[in-house]
Amino acid sequence: MTDTANIPTDVLRTFVTVVDLRSFTKAAQALGITQPAVSAQVRRLQTLLGRELLDKSAPGVTLTRSGVDIIDHARRLLSINDQLQGLAARPAGSAPIRIGLPPDYFSASIFRRLVLFRAAHPDVPLEISSDFSDNLLRDLRRGLYHIVVAFVLGPETTAAHHVWTEELAWGAGSIDMLEADGTVPLATLGENSLNRQLSIAALNQSGRSYEIVYLAKSFIGLATAAAAGFAVVCWFKPMLAHEGLVVQEWSDRLPKVASLSGGIYLGHTRNRKILEELAESILIEVQQAQ
Repeated sequence: MTDTANIPTDVLRTFVTVVDLRSFTKAAQALGITQPAVSAQVRRLQTLLGRELLDKSAPGVTLTRSGVDIIDHARRLLSINDQLQGLAARPAGSAPIRIGLPPDYFSASIFRRLVLFRAAHPDVPLEISSDFSDNLLRDLRRGLYHIVVAFVLGPETTAAHHVWTEELAWGAGSIDMLEADGTVPLATLGENSLNRQLSIAALNQSGRSYEIVYLAKSFIGLATAAAAGFAVVCWFKPMLAHEGLVVQEWSDRLPKVASLSGGIYLGHTRNRKILEELAESILIEVQQAQ
């Protein structure tokens, strides 16, 4: 990429939409442009960055290693852009409802609920951020969020408005990968993620040797590495199955992983009624996804 190259936000938005919908055709429909235009914008982004972002040898829409690294940056840039536009267009005094979501937790389906909520309340702006659960709950207590979806292991320090249990399992590209002998090739999220803490704790407790072979920034990265046969990943059973991975709760090689308590948490600085309505809407999507 040259020093003078600027990346247009519409090109980034097209790339993110293709990745989120896993389809050039669906992205074209969502953006209201033609499929050739979508393909051209993705090619333009690859040219600007000087990297291949999508793996042409893999079926469907699959990110390359560079694509996995860049998608998070693209989302952040679009988020900043949209927030700036929102500030310019927002009437004085109409502060947004600030929502915190953990990384990649059924994000597409939850966002569909948020779209419906926004259509029913066009005068209520929403502002969504993503972070690890511990950080979300800490910032909720600080008053930085109005509603948070988060997961906890052990005693809760914040009372949840809705609570449910999420079962975790192991996922890989094949049953052979799950049942092979030897050191477990593990893919995890960052150091503060529950995904990393739970999988390592279970392996250590069972005395099973492991090696972290891929440190991902998103669940998409974990799923891509697992589907390729490069690593084993531990995460929510429905999400693993949704990505087409072979799912196994436990085996002689892989131990059972502790479940998580999921919750929708409400702050105290907004109209309680509208927060409860939004929480109910999100809960419906959570229940359907289990």
